Parts: sequence; structure tokens; C-alpha cells
Amino acid sequence: MKKTNIYPVINTETKRSKESHFLREDFSFRRNDINKLIFFIALTLSIVSCGIRKSIKHIPEVKQYSLEIPKVNKINDSTFSFNQNYLTKNKQQLWELYIKGNPLQLGYNNGALTQNLMQKQEEIFFSKVEGFVPSKFKQNLLRGFLKWYNRKMFLNVREDYQAELYGLSQYSSDKYDFIAPKFLRNMYLHGAHDIGHAMQDLMVVGCTSLAVWNENTEDGDLLIGRNFDFYVGDDFAKNKLVQFVEPEEGIPYLSVSWPGMIGVVSGMNKEGITVTINAGKSKIPLTAKTPISLVTREILQYAKNIDEAIAIAKKRKVFVSESILVGSANDKNAVIIEVSPDNFGVYKVENTSQIFCTNHFQSDAYKDDKRNQKHIVESHSEYRYEKLQELLQENKKLNPEKMASILRDKSGLKSEKIGFGNEKAINQLLAHHAVIFSPQKKLVWVSSNPYQLGEFVCYDLNEIFSEKRLKSGKFSRSDLNIAKDPFVDSQEFKNYEEYKKLSSQIEDAIDHKEQMLSEEFISHYQSLNPDFWLVYYQAGKYYFNQKEYAKAKTEFEKALTKEITTVPDKENVEKYLYKTLKKLK
Repeated sequence: MKKTNIYPVINTETKRSKESHFLREDFSFRRNDINKLIFFIALTLSIVSCGIRKSIKHIPEVKQYSLEIPKVNKINDSTFSFNQNYLTKNKQQLWELYIKGNPLQLGYNNGALTQNLMQKQEEIFFSKVEGFVPSKFKQNLLRGFLKWYNRKMFLNVREDYQAELYGLSQYSSDKYDFIAPKFLRNMYLHGAHDIGHAMQDLMVVGCTSLAVWNENTEDGDLLIGRNFDFYVGDDFAKNKLVQFVEPEEGIPYLSVSWPGMIGVVSGMNKEGITVTINAGKSKIPLTAKTPISLVTREILQYAKNIDEAIAIAKKRKVFVSESILVGSANDKNAVIIEVSPDNFGVYKVENTSQIFCTNHFQSDAYKDDKRNQKHIVESHSEYRYEKLQELLQENKKLNPEKMASILRDKSGLKSEKIGFGNEKAINQLLAHHAVIFSPQKKLVWVSSNPYQLGEFVCYDLNEIFSEKRLKSGKFSRSDLNIAKDPFVDSQEFKNYEEYKKLSSQIEDAIDHKEQMLSEEFISHYQSLNPDFWLVYYQAGKYYFNQKEYAKAKTEFEKALTKEITTVPDKENVEKYLYKTLKKLK
């Protein structure tokens, strides 16, 4: 789940080294696709210019909302307040934000309290994009294309959310005004996942979520777990934000994401409705509509049961394919709402009390969908689905601790070692966050860095959205926290972190043939993650470029003995091996 901007950002499975590790789920550019994309953009802009001007100048109507400009009180370097709105950093390094008010006030309160964090996230993202598109000419083309592509987004975003985004945008950096005005830039950022998903008909990185209840849980209550496998580098993931939002209208809710985000990728409301999103296989629409994170935000804010959640999702026009796993305390059940630009389905399980969501559709509405069928065959989605089934057989009567163990599982089917960072694993060691929900108890556990390996911090929504929290000033229930994964202190984890750093070096050497690597370097690189097919594939490409074909042949053959992530990945290895064998003749 694929997890987060004005530029078209591209999901990728095939170039899985530097881009794959450092710009994942919704923020990945493949250099070899950029020229094709630039040509398409130039052609589009030469044909179409009408309709842009109105959207560029659009500002939402906010006069109907009362507003008190926040005067933030800095208590210390990590705690800030304004009236009953707070921002603080807990000892697990999670930022916790509590805001309340009308839509415009929510945006202002959010922006005023998180301004430094929000601007930092924006800088991190745009610096990544600039690194992949260094040409000013191409950047200008991309900006023009995005203005055209997003020309109808404001027509598909609720007016109250636009007012909130307007308030939030008042605290955005001036540094990127050349890209788009602050309000539009903030709205585009909320569609970044969808835009990247839409730009190419690609397989997506795999988020994983599951829900269990009745005989499958220790107490019979509904229990939900999810990994949000979204990675824009370690810097972007440092400032995780747990938001507690008390809107003037609707239901208070918790959301886990990052500063500057009002949409929801993982969250639960006070009624016990949960939402998590998993990207699916999508065709390319001609215009942006409602960002999926704002659809799920609406569900959290206004739905009390599954039927109400379905009704909200059904009335919104989306522009990508997405699975929304919805859990409900009032129904003591969970379903998957499957949306796409031209189709809508709901997957409900019968005669069982468990439901799994990886990255393919399961409802009858998509049973004949060719993209979905191809995705099941070629991607790692079905593999992870089968792994969830296997883990549920091994772990009976789940509780939050056992759920955390499942979300942290790094092995393949039948406990096979498939290498750290392999997207066939439930834990791909790149998650922005993992979350566990207990909807009936109104408890939420949020992972802390790194990935989902750190301590899971527990929050009680019944306490937080009550006078009790205001009196205590505390957000978390530390007595219910789940301990960090011992793996984080292991030598294997240290090796994995070093492997990530060296991956960029070998990628640079592949891209620039004049850069030479020693055999000792390559041997050390492979020893850091010896079960992962990619380390042998990368070494093979390096040797191939250096015209050392015998060594390349050995490496490609080694890669093929490992658990390769997708069918296209395996085909790439086989193509390289075929070319290598021809060179050796």
C-alpha cells in the first residue's frame, strides 16, 4: 500500500535500487521515463491551454467562517500551544497535534503550530523532485502540465476542505511560489499520490492491511493492522505526525501522516470507524478529480458505520484505483471499498471473520478487470496475500502484540529468507508508519521510527476527545505501548541500513561507466543483504557495463536463484542474462 508534490510522481517496481529505496510508493521518478513524459507534456500543452486560467486564480470563499489568527505560545523546543490547540513531541519522537474549530480555523491552527515542520517536509519533497528533474526547461514543462492536469481538482474538493487548505497554506513557504500559488500548491500536494499513480499504468509498491474479529482475536473484538509502505527518504519519515482533529461539524478523529497533510491515509474516528488506503492497478485519466486521501478524510469525519462510509465513497469522483479498508465498531465488521474512475465495488467476506487487503481488487465488480488480473499475476500483491493467510494460521487469537509481530514479519512464504527490503514481505523495511486499531475499545497504536520497528505508542480516543485529556495534558497511554522489535538492535539491521547507503553508490557506478568499483566493494555490498536478488542483479549490470561479461553472467545467474519481486523484475534479469550470453559467444 502505493504511501506525500506538484510534479507528476511515478510509482515504480522495475528500477528498484536508488529510486526504489529512496522515492517509494507515490513519489518515484524513473529517469528512463522522463523524456517520454516530457514529450507528452509538451504535446499536451501545445494543444490545450483553455480551462487553466480559472483554476489558477481560484481562491475558496472563506468569509463565512469566524477566525482568530493563532498566536502560538512556545513552551519549549518541542511543545507549542494556542488556546486548546497543541503540538508536542513525545519521547518516541512522534509529533502529536490536537486542533479544533471550523474549517478555516482548523487550517490556521494546523499551519501556525506545524509551520516549521510543514515547510521542512515541503523542502524535502521538492529537493527530491529537483534532483530527478534538474533541467529547468523540463521543470517548467512539468509545472505547466500539472496546472492543466489539475484544472478541475478544485471542482471536486469539498468547499470546507478547500477553506481548511487555504488556512493551512498561509503558513507555507514563499520559496516555492514559483511552482504554484500557496493554496493551489497545497491542494496539488494532497493529490500527489493520485497524480503519481495516474501518470503511468504501473504496478505499485505494496501496502498491506488486515482485519480480524470473533474467533480470530483474543477477546473477540475487531482488530485491524496496516503497514503504510511509503518512503521518501529518512528525512521525510523523521517527522511523523499523529493528528487529533475535533472539527466544528462531524466526528472527532485521529489521523497518522506528516505535517501539511489534512487528508487521511490511516485513521480512526471516535465512533470507531477506521480507514486505510491501498493503491491498486489504475488506468490513466485525463484530469485530476478528488484526491483519495480527502475521500477517506470525509469518511472519518462523517461516517458512523459501514453503510455511511460506502455512501460517502460512492458519491465522490476519484481519478485512480484504490482499496479502502473500512472497519466499524458499530458493525463489528470490516469491508474493502474498491474505487476507480469508472467502477465501484465493495468486498465483504462471508462465513469468515478475517479480511485481507494487499494491492489487488477482490469484489465482483472487478472480477473481469484485465488490469487487475494482470496485476495479480505479475506483482507481489498475491504473494503478500498468501503470506497473510500463512501468518494467520500460525498466529491464533490475535491481540495487538501479535498483530504488531505480523506487521513486522520480514520473511517469505514458509519462512523463506527473501532478503531485507523485498516487497514480497509484509515488512518491506520502508514503511512510513504502521498502525493497529481496536475500534470497539477506541484504541490506536502508532509505530515509531525506524519504519514499524520502533515502539508502538497507544492512544485512547475516549480519553483524548474528553475533558480528561485537557486536565492531564497527555495524549498516549504508555502503559499499553507495544515494545520495539529486537531486530532494530541487531547486526542484520545495521547491515541493512549500510546496504541502503551503498545501493546509491552502485547505482551511480551503473549510470556512469567511468566510475569504478572494486570487487571487494561489490562483495561487501552483497554480504550486507545476501538473500536479496537485487544485490546480484545490480552487480551483474555493473559488470555488464564494464564489459566483464563472465562476471556479469555469474551475478545474473545468482539473482535468478533468489525470490525475485515481480514478473517484470525477473524478465529484466533474464533479458540481461540473454544479452550477456550473446556477448560471450
